[in-house]
Amino acid sequence: MSASPTSDDAGLTTGALARRLGVAPTTLRSWDRRYGIGPAVRADGRHRRWRPDDVAVLEAMCRLTSSGVPPADAARAARGGALVAAAELAEGAPGRPGGAGGALPFGGDVRQECRGLARAAVRLDAPAVAEQLAAAVEGHGLTVAWQEVMVPTLHAVGRKWASSGDRYVEVEHLLSWHISTTLRRAARPVVTGETGGPGPVVLACVPGEQHSLPLEALNAGLGRLGVPTRMFGAAVPVEALTGAVQRLGPAAVVLWAQARSTASLPLARHVADTRWGVTGARRAPAVVLGGPGWAGRPTPGLPRPTGLEEALTLLAKAYAT
Repeated sequence: MSASPTSDDAGLTTGALARRLGVAPTTLRSWDRRYGIGPAVRADGRHRRWRPDDVAVLEAMCRLTSSGVPPADAARAARGGALVAAAELAEGAPGRPGGAGGALPFGGDVRQECRGLARAAVRLDAPAVAEQLAAAVEGHGLTVAWQEVMVPTLHAVGRKWASSGDRYVEVEHLLSWHISTTLRRAARPVVTGETGGPGPVVLACVPGEQHSLPLEALNAGLGRLGVPTRMFGAAVPVEALTGAVQRLGPAAVVLWAQARSTASLPLARHVADTRWGVTGARRAPAVVLGGPGWAGRPTPGLPRPTGLEEALTLLAKAYAT
């Protein structure tokens, strides 16, 4: 009686290979249909199984498309095993980000999911980006997914964009949009109870500040902790922010400033001094400063958490007080 084949002998399923390469299964099927980049052997004539030689071709295809080579050209080079031609395509194609220059600059050790997510984003493979972001939240939890997968990949794309002119702006926009979508899906809106209890946590970018993704991560995390929020997003005018604080009576207000030029301590103190309630029982919100724009500035009485986990702990305590 012969031994049964191992899983390695049988080859990888399409789903397993897609996770390994950081692409969507639909992308692999599309490449097979359009360019003939498919498994040489199909188990029992139906199920696709990818052997080591097939995987090597797909890895070459991913490297080339991530470097900006059009899929049809990348498929011809990868399928034919023309390694020299593949290198030439990756490094010398005019007008394309290629070779080492096409790789996103991750600093230090990062999770493997970051590299897969970056490859999918550079290919503008929206289904793969969405799948990997959802898998990161499900597999690691929201806080780890944000701090160790989303943020490092965003920073790498941002550095590449800054060093390459506008060639990567579409990559940054696509990745940001899908991260925002993932965070909103991960959020669990909290229904507030009877009036008289603590007000919600207000989340707002300071005037002139457009970077709201960190607040979206904070909004999702607070919702998962059962803390109600009011998310106002980017560039909230001073008058609108003050009016919202007076109407809502929030337990805390988070002011996000990505850039030093937008961080205004007078604004923060103005919000901290905003009062509401009846005479003799006036209240004021706890004001929390978020973002690198506040770094290096003395802020007595205005806490500045250094990460999502610390911010969640601080705000959950403020709401419970």
